[in-house]
Amino acid sequence: MIVRDRSDRLTSARYDEAQDSMALLQIFDPKARPEPIGIDLGTTNSLVAHVVDGRATCVLDCDLSPLLPSVVHYASHGGVLVGAEARDLAAEHPRETLVSVKRFMGRGADDPETRRLGPYDFVSPREGESNTVRFRVRERVVTPVEVSAEILKVLKSRAESHLRTVGGAVITVPAYFDDAQRQATRDAARLAGLEVLRLLNEPTAAALAYGLDKGRTQGTFAVYDLGGGTFDITVLSLDDGVFQVRSTGGDSQLGGDDMDRAVALDALHAMGFEDLATVPPTLVRRALDAARAAKHALTDATETALTIERDGDAPYVRTLTRDDFDALVRPVVERTGPACRRALRDAGVKPEALDGVILVGGSTRVPLVRRYVKELFHHEPLADIDPDQVVAFGAALQADMLAGTGPREDALILDVIPLSLGIETMGGVAEKILPRNTTIPAGRAQQFTTYADNQTGFILHVVQGERELAADNRSLATFTLKGIPPMPAGAARLEVTFRVDADGLLSVGAKELTTGIEQHVEVKPSYGLEAEDVERMLMESFEFAEQDIAARQLRERVVEAEQVLGATQKALTIDGDLLDEDERAELEGALRALRDAMQSGDRQAIHLRTEGVDRAALPLAERRMNRAVQRAMSGHALQEFEEELKDRPVHPHLVGDGHTH
Repeated sequence: MIVRDRSDRLTSARYDEAQDSMALLQIFDPKARPEPIGIDLGTTNSLVAHVVDGRATCVLDCDLSPLLPSVVHYASHGGVLVGAEARDLAAEHPRETLVSVKRFMGRGADDPETRRLGPYDFVSPREGESNTVRFRVRERVVTPVEVSAEILKVLKSRAESHLRTVGGAVITVPAYFDDAQRQATRDAARLAGLEVLRLLNEPTAAALAYGLDKGRTQGTFAVYDLGGGTFDITVLSLDDGVFQVRSTGGDSQLGGDDMDRAVALDALHAMGFEDLATVPPTLVRRALDAARAAKHALTDATETALTIERDGDAPYVRTLTRDDFDALVRPVVERTGPACRRALRDAGVKPEALDGVILVGGSTRVPLVRRYVKELFHHEPLADIDPDQVVAFGAALQADMLAGTGPREDALILDVIPLSLGIETMGGVAEKILPRNTTIPAGRAQQFTTYADNQTGFILHVVQGERELAADNRSLATFTLKGIPPMPAGAARLEVTFRVDADGLLSVGAKELTTGIEQHVEVKPSYGLEAEDVERMLMESFEFAEQDIAARQLRERVVEAEQVLGATQKALTIDGDLLDEDERAELEGALRALRDAMQSGDRQAIHLRTEGVDRAALPLAERRMNRAVQRAMSGHALQEFEEELKDRPVHPHLVGDGHTH
């Protein structure tokens, strides 16, 4: 058994001896292939691992600890400190020491959550700059990508000192990281000089470690991953080397940091700070550090001293019992419940049918969390692989497979996308092209057509979410396909293709089929999902399902009515002489009735009045067709047309899916 003391250093002599023996047995071969590595880029701590003789192992630092605190300090002399040294400076230099930077990855500078996450000096983007978070540290401005790159550089250096030659890396990300956050992680790795073999979802990595390292070959498991700053829940099936994710959920802004914040805020209120905006940054950092230390102590003890140093005053000291701590953090822990129940429902699995619940992340060491998981899933959770290291183990195993250096090339991982992806169609309707929980990598195409005559371009608005209307979902990107020759409404055929790669990154392509004009875009939004948005998107998709469907049907009826009105009015203007007075009066009355119905907002009335216009316009349509045929045949003999059509092959009509944009 490996025991960890409060400094996060390993104290097991057996583990030390095993690591020393392994180092002695490894002989450097200058001709050897570079070794692939797995990296768990965590909110609180980060790790790097590799595979030796078919088993994953973490690379230790000089203190024989696998953990690298994810803390970066920018020193006055221009140097950068990463890890425990940086963490020790956080209390005295809160604005120059960036903690839990993973929570800022892919977020927007104007995101209210950004300002809540730390005592930092944020810099607003200048005109023309992307809307990303920026920190002012001393005389420089840095982004979360640059800060994360500093952590990755140290992990790479640690691996190189142990392995000499490092190959590609598999880097883990929370399953609920969106496209912007995944792209930011890739960018950070590139800055650190790492070749990214794959971005792997953290719960999937943990399941991979349990399945391969523990020899499990069958079963359905839930992976409950509560780290320092993110929460993921994944339900997956393991079937003889095939890891198939059946559902995923979570919150990219929920974790142990929120427990620390709850304890720290309670202490600061007790110290007399009613308005937390007036708390000095140094005191905020000391309160958070003291809260984290108390959380660690209460993992084993039933009470501990919460001590917060104060400048020019005596320290604030109080006794914090485990019951007090549980009461403060219970709301944080219970926020994981709805996502867990939804993931089970999406997977079609009852808690009793699971073969186990795997714990991942340091925050699952909290006794309250383990009790809550047991109550929620009706299973004693599995924690026989260190929750801090299991994700890095899985990443290393996946890197080993992708590099073709290991014996498990036959293992197959089938992951899913967490939220539906689609485009906005006419009337503001969101047309889902890739539904949530679609297995990735995935690609799907759908055809659309033009709404108006002589339309020479398409504006494609890519959205993410579960609501029926685009405005209720998250906007990812907008791009335009131009240069289409003027055609009647409905004549153009636009094929939109969505592709999500194995890293979960989205690309969108659009091609007008009659002309061959096409365009592709890598969807790279400049900000990420807010924590509340993730929960809201899914909860509202259930809560407002009936209203959303009704709203969508109304929009579709209105779009259909507008098309009928426009086409009929145009025909009446051009060929109105084909109708007698009574027929014209009947058609104009039907058009007025349809306009009135559209004002009422009654979709059934709109549908009935649209059908009324179709019936009233039938004589005009028939006579227009006859006139068009007569004009076409004028000056030609019927035999000419028969000869022309005799040998022409018959092709089916190209039919779209009925949606317009």
